[in-house]
Amino acid sequence: MTLSTELAEWSKERVQDLIAEATPADVDRAMACGERSLYDLAALLSPHARARLEEIAREAQRLTRHHFGRTVSLYVPIYLSNVCGSDCVYCGFSPKSGERGKRVTLGLDKLRDECIALARRGFQSVLLLTGDAPKVAPVEYIAEAISISREFFPSVSVEVYAMDEDDYRLLSDRGLEGMTLYMETFDRDTYSQVHLSGPKRDYDYRLDSHERAGRAGVRKLTLGVLLGLFDWRVDTFWLAIQARYLQRHCWQSAVSISFPRLRHVPSRFRIPSVLSDADLVQQMLALRLFLPEAGFNLSTREPAEFRDHLIPLGITSMSAGSSTRPGGYATYGTHTLEQFEIEDYRSPGEVVDAIRRAGYDPVWKDFDLAFDEVS
Repeated sequence: MTLSTELAEWSKERVQDLIAEATPADVDRAMACGERSLYDLAALLSPHARARLEEIAREAQRLTRHHFGRTVSLYVPIYLSNVCGSDCVYCGFSPKSGERGKRVTLGLDKLRDECIALARRGFQSVLLLTGDAPKVAPVEYIAEAISISREFFPSVSVEVYAMDEDDYRLLSDRGLEGMTLYMETFDRDTYSQVHLSGPKRDYDYRLDSHERAGRAGVRKLTLGVLLGLFDWRVDTFWLAIQARYLQRHCWQSAVSISFPRLRHVPSRFRIPSVLSDADLVQQMLALRLFLPEAGFNLSTREPAEFRDHLIPLGITSMSAGSSTRPGGYATYGTHTLEQFEIEDYRSPGEVVDAIRRAGYDPVWKDFDLAFDEVS
């Protein structure tokens, strides 16, 4: 059974009814059991679970410490390009967003400068990003960017456009460890409404990207939904199906979840399903109980104080000192177009201090290069 056919078994109406019909007894059952089913997840996402968030948080904390210890790893994004060929109405990189700023694609010499600046700050894990423009930032360019980044960082991941399996294999051969790709929303109607043109309109090709990457040898698969585009409870349910599917079919890869919440968007777009802080907390806790072995990533989209409060609730990785502009660390400063405005402007050192105050150990590198040799 493919991921698409599994998702098709759980229509929007079926998931909404399941969540709406969950009772306090269903929440009790979900809290008491070991390995949780989709029915348990629906109970944990239901309104009845909202009143029990503190109790659920204690279990989430216990599970996270059991599987990950008291550690939070650190990473930083490097934007290679802000040129994009897809018109996604929520994104500042869209050619029709109306956002001002210089559009650039970093030369490899400029990328090296960015890597030097970030390595000096202590980072050993980076995420390379581009817009959805394969002609401007082709696979071969991204492969070279990975090779250069591996000179400075033991762990290199990408968040780029969806690729063929052979393309992911090329990147993996160059030293790629992980890939991040958000489905944005699993609801097909909403997906078509917010992706107006360009290669990203192909829902099914994007849906199967993680599985292609896993078959190609990518060791970390990060997924998520863009919170605010659709009913967060239903999208979270579908996201959990995707995560479990990948854990079964790409068992040699680790699955992680990110929690990107829409905040700053182009003026032409209004966020249709705004998420509250409590909604985000409930989503995170429900997924932790359903996916106890999955890494949880939190970016600087969220404000500093809120990020600090989320650390004990299941977070295993955080970005710090981020720029969402190409060349934002050593080359162009604030002169290039940013994808979105960040909320946490703290330095890496300040984020490290916050992690320690929460009783956790900040980790710059959590594995040895001997386990990740590139032929």
